[in-house]
Amino acid sequence: MSHVLYRVGRFAARRPWTVIGVWAVVAVLVVGASGAVGQKLQDSFVVPGLDSTRATRLLTDAQSDSGGLTAQVVLTPLDDGTFFDSADARAALAEVQAGVADLPKVLGTTDPAGALAAGRKAATVSGSVSSDGRVAVIRVQYPVVEQLDVGDLDTLKQLGASAQQDSPLQVELSGELFFAFEEAPTGVGEMIGLLVAVIVLLVAFGSFIAMGLPIAMALFGLGLGISSMSLITYLVDIPSFAPQMAAMVGLGVGIDYALFLVTRHREYLAQGLSVEESAGRAVATAGQAVVFAGGAVVIAILGLAVAGIPFLTAAGIAISGIVLIMVVAAVTLLPALLGVAGTRINRHGLRRKPAPGRLTASVGWLRWGRHVSTNAWAYAVGATVCLLALTAPVLDLRLGFPDEGALPDTRTERRAYDLVADGFGPGSNGPLVIAVDVSKDPSVVDPLVSAVMADEGIAAVGPLQVNTEVGVATLIATPTTAPQDETTLDTITRLRAEVFPRVLDGSPARAHIGGQTAIWADMGDKVGDRLPVFIGAVIALSFLLLVLAFRSILVPVKAALLNLLSVGAAYGVLVAVFQWGWGMGLIGLESTVPIISF
Repeated sequence: MSHVLYRVGRFAARRPWTVIGVWAVVAVLVVGASGAVGQKLQDSFVVPGLDSTRATRLLTDAQSDSGGLTAQVVLTPLDDGTFFDSADARAALAEVQAGVADLPKVLGTTDPAGALAAGRKAATVSGSVSSDGRVAVIRVQYPVVEQLDVGDLDTLKQLGASAQQDSPLQVELSGELFFAFEEAPTGVGEMIGLLVAVIVLLVAFGSFIAMGLPIAMALFGLGLGISSMSLITYLVDIPSFAPQMAAMVGLGVGIDYALFLVTRHREYLAQGLSVEESAGRAVATAGQAVVFAGGAVVIAILGLAVAGIPFLTAAGIAISGIVLIMVVAAVTLLPALLGVAGTRINRHGLRRKPAPGRLTASVGWLRWGRHVSTNAWAYAVGATVCLLALTAPVLDLRLGFPDEGALPDTRTERRAYDLVADGFGPGSNGPLVIAVDVSKDPSVVDPLVSAVMADEGIAAVGPLQVNTEVGVATLIATPTTAPQDETTLDTITRLRAEVFPRVLDGSPARAHIGGQTAIWADMGDKVGDRLPVFIGAVIALSFLLLVLAFRSILVPVKAALLNLLSVGAAYGVLVAVFQWGWGMGLIGLESTVPIISF
């Protein structure tokens, strides 16, 4: 391989504009095709085999779940009054409700204003007004996500903002529409990381040109890779979060791989080699490490397929594509850029360059390396103990997905979440949607409703809906605890493992639990169950790749063990900070949250 890489690197440095031209043509074709025929990235969180997925299918059959998105408009009087005793509050509510109903693409809304007009009891029974009359909720139904865009969310936000002007009500917004289209500030983290990389490379190389080449290559590869995602959607649905993940991984590996090559190239130049020869040897040596390192990263990312979750597999494919582009660019485009730079790579420096043939090393790091090597066993044991200590919290790992309660109170979604929890109970932010296939035994409906109502983890049960044509009964159960509370997960498990089997024993009817709370819980459980297999598969495949690279057993074994310890320590720190709350104030975390499944 080294001989092939040497020839590639030398050719690229000798004919740089030819190589750069080929890359430019590829970039123009990909970007042009992406703009002309590229498809939108699609979010599909359906996971085959989960109980919540079966519930979703039954709900769709019963048309209890149109597949569209929902939003909530949550209102409360600004004074101490209630909707029961304040005519102004009721009038303002009716005005907001009418405005929401008239928004483009809104299919329908609930009617808290009409329920209040029918009396206090009717309003409370409807579930759209809290028992104390302080909180009212307008639930808004939208069509499927493919028929919507960020403009629909902006329109709802504008209505909410205008509704608060000279109004006796506080108006807050939340719901699935925000999850689909509310974009976190993008680019900020990447720009900070890029700025740090510029500073580090400038200090390390002492040259603006040497610093700029890795940055330029990484940005070019990242832009090309992200543009190609809209074309990959013809083969597999790429989730909307894939570009952000690709940016994090792509910038890291792109700069890292380029750093290897530029460092080696400058060393060869310092030995007096020509630019072409230096670039060829750099690609033959450091480039070989880049190829194997990139292969290990691709294996690790594609290992997401082991989890058995389609959208994770699709994201892994997209990100792996970015890594492959970075590897190819590092061994072809970068040596071409080195050829263009020539011996000027050390010009415009911050410090004096070394004399030809002389290599410099940091005295401090050299001494530290010798010290560690001399006391290898002591440092090996000490580092292992520290890493194992950091890994210990993994035993309490809980996978899931944070809800709006984890957002800062500066966000309207968080304020809406708190109002709903205060008015209707903490479980109202994550109701359980129970779907029952009663096509062969409708007699189980009443006993099942009674059993669910009697469960200690259920605060209330909504009106039963039965679609006799398809034989599906739908029941909304409100837990006593918040969606992120572990007690809620225990309630879901108990209903499935104890309550449903007891009531349905001997009956062909089957009950399943859906809704966002159950979906994220099921997904977290599935990823958690497959996590050991995923880690084992990645380490095993990486071990085989390293065996091929080093033609040794001992070095790959050491690398595998170190990889396992470092991954365990990283997960342990995540659990300690995000689940246990250690130091969460330092990063602005409002409350503890489960570790995101992906």
